[in-house]
Amino acid sequence: MSKLFKRTKILATVGPSVFGAEKIEEMIMAGVNGCRLNCSHGTNEERDEQIQWIRAAAKKKGRSVAILQDLQGPKIRLGTLKDNHLDLKAGDELILESADFEHDGGKKVPVQYNLADKVKVGEPLSMFDGKIKSNVIEIVSDTAIKVEILNDGFIMSKKGLNLPDTDFGGDILTDKDLADIEYGATQDYDYVALSFVQSASDIEKLRQILLSFGSTAKVIAKVETKKAISSDENLEAIVKASDGIMIARGDMAVEAGAEVVPIIQRKLIAMCRANSKLCIVATQMLSSMVESPEPTRAEVSDVATAVVQGADAVMLSDETANGRYPIEAVKAMKKVILYTQNHSRLAPLAHSPEGEKVTYDAISDAAARLAEKINADVVVCQTASGVTAVTMAAQRPNVPIISVTPNTRVANQLALTYANSAFTRPYSDEFGYDLVKELKESGYLKTKEGEKDLLAVIVSGDKEKAGTDTIKIRYV
Repeated sequence: MSKLFKRTKILATVGPSVFGAEKIEEMIMAGVNGCRLNCSHGTNEERDEQIQWIRAAAKKKGRSVAILQDLQGPKIRLGTLKDNHLDLKAGDELILESADFEHDGGKKVPVQYNLADKVKVGEPLSMFDGKIKSNVIEIVSDTAIKVEILNDGFIMSKKGLNLPDTDFGGDILTDKDLADIEYGATQDYDYVALSFVQSASDIEKLRQILLSFGSTAKVIAKVETKKAISSDENLEAIVKASDGIMIARGDMAVEAGAEVVPIIQRKLIAMCRANSKLCIVATQMLSSMVESPEPTRAEVSDVATAVVQGADAVMLSDETANGRYPIEAVKAMKKVILYTQNHSRLAPLAHSPEGEKVTYDAISDAAARLAEKINADVVVCQTASGVTAVTMAAQRPNVPIISVTPNTRVANQLALTYANSAFTRPYSDEFGYDLVKELKESGYLKTKEGEKDLLAVIVSGDKEKAGTDTIKIRYV
């Protein structure tokens, strides 16, 4: 029974390689549970089309699919360089100038962000995904800084800069981000991902802005800065302030060192699970499939490790946005997820329920253990807000979770949550039972060999009291 359901979900980035209604539908049918629309690229008009294609494909296939708006954040980039190339040698001094000018091939280069009032002399600055290392040696003017190059190499137009020790003082939402947030609040986004988060206050600021625009999107914190991972206390505060975490391993490796990434990944997955928060593992999971129809053995191991550790979702970036084999990448990832989940088991949560969700946690813990003990076919969560389904997923049960809600937004948000298949149905006292019956009759849910009925554990609550307080065992 459980072998039919992919418990760890797939979040895929939409881009030129899957630009079109047919490609989007094909990608969803291949196993995609959520689509990431990256605000660093493309136009609002393109994203409007993409949202329509995603919703149409999901409706056609009777599925809930999450849509995530990924804000660019202060992704500091070089401007346009003459001939798109500048050679550098160790010892060179380079001026990074934010004022508008045309590069003439010299050692004064344009940068798309004013660093002069942010950086301090002595702070490290790397360029081009860490290929060029440098140190800040002078604040030249109100719009320019000077750095000393530490190694031979070259830079190209629009390549990113990383400043791991620079404190942006909570100023991580750019004018572009604010415009994207305001526009996005009028669109059908389920999640908004905030780039380069440094502290919990960054999340709280974004949440207030979203509320001011009337957005019901949940907030995902992208953990990728050295400051974010500076202490377990700061990391856990970020987890608790957000609705979920994206472990953005690319910039994290550049800022803090590649060697820290595996440990931070394991730590964050555990923190998210303990706090009933969504956890997405991202960056270069199947990067060779941008050009190759098959993943490397190391990439397969990387995806499997995220599944074994208990991630809610794994993400494809360039593989689906710009790669030559987007659908093959989704299928390869799904294949690894299914094999891994069917040959490994996650232990129940060891912590005691605490905080505001104590009742939800306790009910979910009891329901998950009951389902395991009686060898249930499915756990059903009747939920209005999605909290019951999220806390149930934190238990990482070895059976599918069918979530039913009258709220379409909640169903779409649950599409990325571990083991959840979410459906929207009008509320009734028995809409969980009725849905299982419907799914059984359609063949979506199947009984064990030799059995006539499905055995379901149904978790519910009184609609008027708006709380989860009941566990039922039902034969369907």
